Amino acid sequence: MAEPRTNPSRAKASTGRKPPPHLSSHSLLGSASPMHRDPLGFLLATRRYGEVVGMRFVFSPAYLIYHPDDVKHVLQENHFNYNKDIFTYHVLKPVLGSGLFTNDGESWLRQRRLMQPAFHRKRLVTYVTLMADAIDAMLESWQSRQKADEPLDIAEEMMRLTLRIVGQALFSIDLSQETSTVGQAVTTLVKLLGDYVYAPFPPISIPIPRNRHMQTAIHELDTVTFGIIKERREHTTDTGDLLSMLLLARDEETGEGMNDQQVHDEVMTLLLAGHETTANALTWTWYLLSQHPEIEGRLHDELAAVLDGNSPTIEHLPHLTYTSMVLQEALRLYPPIWVLSRKAISDDELGGFPIPQGSMVILSPYATHRHPAFWEQPEVFDPERFTPERVAARPHYAHFPFGGGPRLCIGSNFALMEAQLVLATVAQHYRLRLAPGHPVVPEAKITLRPRYGMPMMLQRVKQR
Repeated sequence: MAEPRTNPSRAKASTGRKPPPHLSSHSLLGSASPMHRDPLGFLLATRRYGEVVGMRFVFSPAYLIYHPDDVKHVLQENHFNYNKDIFTYHVLKPVLGSGLFTNDGESWLRQRRLMQPAFHRKRLVTYVTLMADAIDAMLESWQSRQKADEPLDIAEEMMRLTLRIVGQALFSIDLSQETSTVGQAVTTLVKLLGDYVYAPFPPISIPIPRNRHMQTAIHELDTVTFGIIKERREHTTDTGDLLSMLLLARDEETGEGMNDQQVHDEVMTLLLAGHETTANALTWTWYLLSQHPEIEGRLHDELAAVLDGNSPTIEHLPHLTYTSMVLQEALRLYPPIWVLSRKAISDDELGGFPIPQGSMVILSPYATHRHPAFWEQPEVFDPERFTPERVAARPHYAHFPFGGGPRLCIGSNFALMEAQLVLATVAQHYRLRLAPGHPVVPEAKITLRPRYGMPMMLQRVKQR
């Protein structure tokens, strides 16, 4: 099924050094216009022109790449030649500052070294209890709502849950309460950022209504975040959360720590990205399971065999293999980060085609995860794709929901552990069923979310 690394068409292109197929556009914004109208449809439709497709994106030459070998080249093998100094990250920098997501070069490398210990597996184990407490609190709130026989918007429920978890992990504070200024500001900012990325004119500094709302939310988050950092600096106590880890971190080579602005930028990045992505991944997982009762049944069989009605612990997770496969397949079909982009620092070659210096390179997990050479019936939900044997038979970068290479998402293990605990716990108590007639449409903003929410009915699972 998998396409070999060097097939005749790729070898021929390499010899001829011809430019790749190119999309023509008479729009002032080039291919940005059709991509804006239907991002996911555009990415899938463009693949029919080849593994590398050239286009103009606003005023920049750009190349869409689909083949896992080329994804690996950009993210791993030749990552030094590709940076993030492009349009999208300039848009996000006023909000996220110079956190890991937007930073680059030596500054990024230093920050990564400083933060890595906070996400070591041994450290992550300490967050299992707070994750379990948050899940239990959510399930308790569902009991009264289930009696009312009204659907719950599972997208909102997962957002609230993951915000509570990331708030506890970061600050030891519950941000999910309705009275939480931080929680409301985060929710507002995530929503407005999704619109701003597609329409970043005028810039945030111009006080149109949207920008004023964003600035208010940013100010509220800045005030609280800097206040907590100041208080922690004064007391110099390790409370066991991620913020303490960041404040106490020291570079092994220089002995230096982070200043308040650096800590703030990393906290903002973790706060915004750390709940939105996991919440969307879980929402799509519940949707897929509701559409495939036979897969849901097998999931319940595993949970009964491994957990025997008990809440999952860190020791259970390695044995919940089918649960993990369900999540990986959901991440294949609906990767929260559906597109990545880089800028070529110097000339390069992808798929045998020349990539000029300064070009934008666009990679899409959503599209590559549907590449027919590596995924048979790519639109079908099939967790069996992630058995060890089938994973080993595919190129590694045929599936890259967390990016890859040195810039692999630092929170990927945290997110997977959290998602597995949520899925294993909730599925023991409830089957979730999509509200009849509700349209499910993926909306590609900063993350891939359901455009109209995900209202679902709760059905109690009979204990065996």
